[in-house]
Amino acid sequence: MRPLPSATILFSLFHFPFYLFHCHFFMRAVIQRVSEASVAVDGQIVGAIGPGLLLFVGVEAADTDEDIQWLANKLPTLRVFEDADERVNLSLADTGGQILLISQFTLFGSLRKGTRPSFNRAAPPEQAKELLARLHGALEAALGKQVPQGIFGAMMDIRAANDGPVTLIIDTKQKDF
Repeated sequence: MRPLPSATILFSLFHFPFYLFHCHFFMRAVIQRVSEASVAVDGQIVGAIGPGLLLFVGVEAADTDEDIQWLANKLPTLRVFEDADERVNLSLADTGGQILLISQFTLFGSLRKGTRPSFNRAAPPEQAKELLARLHGALEAALGKQVPQGIFGAMMDIRAANDGPVTLIIDTKQKDF
């Protein structure tokens, strides 16, 4: 086998999918500003909030306490609420708003192959439940109040009155997303 010319090697390296070397693993959150939201399981409301943030969180197997703390510290300070001048300048800490926490492993659904989602990147249920419990505790500590939540693994009926709408996606490893 003869060696490839250097130009061919450069061309091949240039077109190699470098994302294979930089697989991003992170806790993923979808945040919606709401005027009210609730979650029910088997017809019973298990969590409800007034004005605040509806937080859907997906946990990946490589998530750590550092990811939990970063997210728990970021959310109360997100300036996504309007001030008296109708500028988006206020945070939950400023408004006294609430968070409703919902576990949602489907945030790690991949449709790269076909039309049926793969959830291989989602953390196993036992690990995800533990990490979400730690996130829940960290959010309560950061906000200084109770954070209502859904029931892990249950089929949930989530109702929300989106305010804006304002919807953000955050992940804990790609902080500039």
